[in-house]
Parts: sequence; structure tokens; C-alpha cells
Amino acid sequence: MPRILVIDDDPAISELVAVNLEMAGYDVSQAEDGIKGQALALQLQPDLIMLDLMLPRVDGFTVCQRLRRDDRTSEIPVLMLTALSQTQDKVEGFNAGADDYLTKPFEVEELLARVRALLRRTDRIPQAAKHSEILNYGSLTLVPERFEAIWFNETVKLTHLEFELLHCLLQRHGQTVSPSEILREVWGYDPDDDIETIRVHIRHLRTKLEPDPRHPRYIKTVYGAGYCLELPGVPPANEGASVTVVE
Repeated sequence: MPRILVIDDDPAISELVAVNLEMAGYDVSQAEDGIKGQALALQLQPDLIMLDLMLPRVDGFTVCQRLRRDDRTSEIPVLMLTALSQTQDKVEGFNAGADDYLTKPFEVEELLARVRALLRRTDRIPQAAKHSEILNYGSLTLVPERFEAIWFNETVKLTHLEFELLHCLLQRHGQTVSPSEILREVWGYDPDDDIETIRVHIRHLRTKLEPDPRHPRYIKTVYGAGYCLELPGVPPANEGASVTVVE
């Protein structure tokens, strides 16, 4: 039974979330402030953390940053719950290390769908690792078991989300991948035009892979259409190039 830690100072919302999660078959623990929430996360090692941003004592942004810096909790998926709906708040949440973001008020079914998607997607190993594959194309090699990219012979450590996003683009190298396609494959759900989630993580990938992230050469934005991974030294996808899979 997956264990979920709910960190929220609103008793009504916390109880509503906990009851519905328990009815869906999850083991739920609760904390009402940031300090207790961080302590329980370290103690329980839950499979997922639902984290409110506006918390007493220590706010959710800070809690998330601390969890990401600690090896014991750095890989636990975090779903942020908040009444803040501005784009900048979402950006700050993702920059703090959140995996997904849900604005209050929300439908219970949407909440459960996000939880299922996060647990299914993270599953402690990416989809590619389940087939014991190493994906190589041009100067890029993905190593699923370690969430790493070998990029121009340099090892680059990636988060789960960064790995899945890069893997998604690699499968369609040279092609434009739409935001809806990325969100379905990487995040596991079909949101309504919420592309800020993708923008933040594309920005993180560029910081790690691009010589000049503000003028990307490899992870390109196709305005109004999506994103395209163009790797150096390989022919375009429509000239018959293929992904090499090493068993």
C-alpha cells in the first residue's frame, strides 16, 4: 500500500484529502506545519508528499527545497497544493523541486488522477529502465538506472522528471513534440493548456545541457507547436536515422 504524507495546515482540506486517499487504498499520514512535515518525511520515507505552500513555521517552498537537498528524500515525488494560481507561483514551486502542482479548490477525481500519475511515472525507475536499455543517439547517451545523461562524454545527473522529459524528446529527435504529448507521456495526464510545467523543466534541462541556455542550440522551442531535440552530427529524423538501443 503506497504511503502518502499530506502537509497542510487547513484541517478541513487535510482531512478531506486524507479520507479520499484512504478510500482509494493509500496509507496516509498528516502534518499541519512545515517543520513537522519535514520531520515526518524523513521518518516515514513516503512514496509521495502532498505539500501546501502557505504553511506556518516554515513555508512549502522552503520545505520542498530542504527535501530535495537531503539524499533520504530527494527522489520522493512532491505534489504541491495551493490557493496560489499565478504563473510565477507555479514557476517558484517547480524551481523548488515540485513534480506537479494543483490549485485549490480542486476536484477529488483530479487529485486522485494526479496522485496515480505521479506514482506510476516515478515508480523509482524510469520507463526505459524497465527494459534494461541504454539509449544512445549521436553525442547523447541515457543511462536509466542512474538517471544520467552522457553528453559529449561528460556525465550529467538528471532528476526523474528531467530524465523522462529528455527521453520523450529523444524518441522523436528532429521532430516537434507538442506540449499535450509531452504532458501525457511524462506527467501521465491531460491537463488544460498548463504548459508552464513544461517550460520550467525545459529550462532546467537547458541549464544542464546547453552551452548558452538562453540561446539553445539543441533543445529548441518551436513557437506555437512545442519542442524539438536536434542532436549534433546526426541526420534529421526524416532521412532514416534511428535510435540505437544497447541491451
